[in-house]
Amino acid sequence: MGLLDKLGLHRKKKVMVPFTFDKLKKDQTPGRFNREYILKILLCVTFLVLVVALYPKDIIPDLAYSIGEPWRDDDLTAPFTFSLLKEEAELQSEIRQIRETTLPIFLIDLHVEVRSLNQVDTIFARMDRVMESFVIWQQSQRGGSASAEADSLLFYRTREQSGIQLDGSAWNMLLSNYADIHLENRQTTRRPGTFIGRLLHNELTTLLGQLYSDGIIDISRNDIPTPEITIRNLRDRTQRDVRIQNVRGMRQARDYTRNQLLQRYDEDLVRAGMQILNQVLEPNLLYSPDDTEALVQERIDAISPTKGAVTSGQVIIRRGDIITQERHNMLQSLYRARLERATDIEVWKQYAGETILVVAIFLIFLFYIYLFRKNIFDHNQMLLLVFLILALVYAISAFVAHVEGLTPYAVPIAIASVLLTIIFDSRVGLMATMMLALTTGLMFGKSFEFVVATITAASMGVYSVRDIKDRSQFYLTTPVLIFFTYSLVLLGFTLTKVDGWGVYTGTMLYLVVNSVGIWLTYPLILLIEKTFKITTDVTLLELSDTNQPILKKLMLEAPGSFHHSLQVANLSEAAAAGIGANALLCRVGALYHDIGKLDKPQYFVENQQSGNAHDKLKPRMSALIIKNHVDAGIKMAKDIELPEMIIDFIRSHHGNSLIRFFYEKALNESDNEQEIQEEDFRYDGPIPNTKETGILLLADGIEAASRSMSDHSYQKLDNLVNRMVDDRLTEGQLNNCDLTFRDLATIKQVFIKILVGMYHARIKYPGQETGSISGSEIEVPSEDATASDRKS
Repeated sequence: MGLLDKLGLHRKKKVMVPFTFDKLKKDQTPGRFNREYILKILLCVTFLVLVVALYPKDIIPDLAYSIGEPWRDDDLTAPFTFSLLKEEAELQSEIRQIRETTLPIFLIDLHVEVRSLNQVDTIFARMDRVMESFVIWQQSQRGGSASAEADSLLFYRTREQSGIQLDGSAWNMLLSNYADIHLENRQTTRRPGTFIGRLLHNELTTLLGQLYSDGIIDISRNDIPTPEITIRNLRDRTQRDVRIQNVRGMRQARDYTRNQLLQRYDEDLVRAGMQILNQVLEPNLLYSPDDTEALVQERIDAISPTKGAVTSGQVIIRRGDIITQERHNMLQSLYRARLERATDIEVWKQYAGETILVVAIFLIFLFYIYLFRKNIFDHNQMLLLVFLILALVYAISAFVAHVEGLTPYAVPIAIASVLLTIIFDSRVGLMATMMLALTTGLMFGKSFEFVVATITAASMGVYSVRDIKDRSQFYLTTPVLIFFTYSLVLLGFTLTKVDGWGVYTGTMLYLVVNSVGIWLTYPLILLIEKTFKITTDVTLLELSDTNQPILKKLMLEAPGSFHHSLQVANLSEAAAAGIGANALLCRVGALYHDIGKLDKPQYFVENQQSGNAHDKLKPRMSALIIKNHVDAGIKMAKDIELPEMIIDFIRSHHGNSLIRFFYEKALNESDNEQEIQEEDFRYDGPIPNTKETGILLLADGIEAASRSMSDHSYQKLDNLVNRMVDDRLTEGQLNNCDLTFRDLATIKQVFIKILVGMYHARIKYPGQETGSISGSEIEVPSEDATASDRKS
């Protein structure tokens, strides 16, 4: 790293990192450093290649200038003659006109007419058989023949099997006409009359031929927007255009047939004829949406994208001129013409320029991580997490860039900002915001408006989740704040333009989608925590709920220890906030630090109702039980899958301090002091290694010691806090944590202030017994005893 030292880009000797995550132990075995370094380089290079690859290569970006803005560059003249592109509204108008004027295509089905006429012939042939059976029945009935009943059954069976769908009045009319003609003729020698069924048969055959010759369409004529239609004959490979008035729909075909029949026959016969027609009539011109759409697309593809041309040397726009829609279109046409005329070298030069800009912006972010966030840069797992979150946003940006009609404001950049802030800290979130806004702005035509609006809005999102208090921040506060900030910044840009309200209102929908996208951060955080084994404030908020099963069990089975944990949590949280440490982490660690007492709650004085269980035990056994609550707590925490950082609080909240009460008791009871080993009366440790665990060690001992005092005056509490903090410091319990003397002074002041509030004097009410005392006045071992002694 000699080159970085010369450039002033070396790390300081000590880097303060305000964020926390589960402990990542670095392997210092030989060769490990080289492998980690190579992997780190591969991560950075892979991320850069991915970002550059996601940049759109064939998309013409929107100009950095918008309609209504003044042209701030020098006068622009056409360097060569180029075609002028049609505006999007013009193209859409031509497409709309094509769709409105293209004639719908109908395919003629030549089999329909043959099938319908055959069905008419079949119906009347079956009708003749029915009529004949009816005449036979009537003759038998009139002649008194014994077969009359059988002939009757034969008639009804024949009519039923014919399948002819006629109502009763139609059947009666036809049967009556047929019987009159044939029964009369058989009794006389006159020539038989004509059956009206045959007349109806001939008339329907003629009318059907006319209808199919003109054409019957399968959709309503009212649904056809054009005055004509195209009829295609696939067999003859011909097509013709006919006026819509010359063809009929099914309703018009029935009306035409009815009118023609009424001119020749009475209403009863016409009704019978229409009932037969309804059984055979079907359209022979079938609408083909596929063929129609293919023709529409063919005509749309033939639309010319250009209109006229701009000649070489013609002034396109002068400095200070307002960019109108026409000039904006000329600028877009010039840009497209330049791309089309560009050689491979020019194209690669543009790609190289974009790549250099992306790399430069990325290096700013990477050097920030390297210089000021060592715990991210030195752990490839954390570096990979950062790159994955950034890559997610770049992938969304690339998708939006390739979808026509979407604006860059549909890209939820604030998701990455909020995620990185919650997982690490607000400064990482802000630096990532600036990098994403700049690179995404390059992707969308170097839009200055987008960059400013995105940095401002995403930064407000970072500020809103810097200190999470509840889940409503994800679903209400942060999205609303981001939407409002975006809207306000874009409103400012709109007011500086001559006419930009159309663009402003059109962007609102995308801003709503962008802001609502923040809702995805909550499930993403849960996924990241499970995958990368890290703990964020979101999980800590859930663990701080005293309705968690293990805390409710502690409250019911060891109420004294639960109350003690609550008071320690209050002390720790306030002290951590006072020195700028993680207050929420401190509170959660304090709530769970004594869950191991659930194993044997009766051996701890705060849970004893009567008598002391240690009176029957030897001092060494008592000390073993007392310090075993640490190991029991670690086991319980692992069983319920508490985060490792919370287990660290359980593991180190006593450090390796001496259980002095039982140690001195063992010395007093032993005849040979040499047999008493001090190590048997010490906690196994380790000592605290973070500010937060160090604060808990102090708060735990001081809260317990304060309960053994009979006098809770300010002076007594002040002496207790100062003495105990100094003792822990002298014993070396705070050697591995980053607490400074200034921090310790602040912690003392916070502890004293809260303890004074806890033990403030109370007024005795009338009738209260003179000799009564409060729970805080009950004495346990002397003030000189350690916290662990008093708690036992």
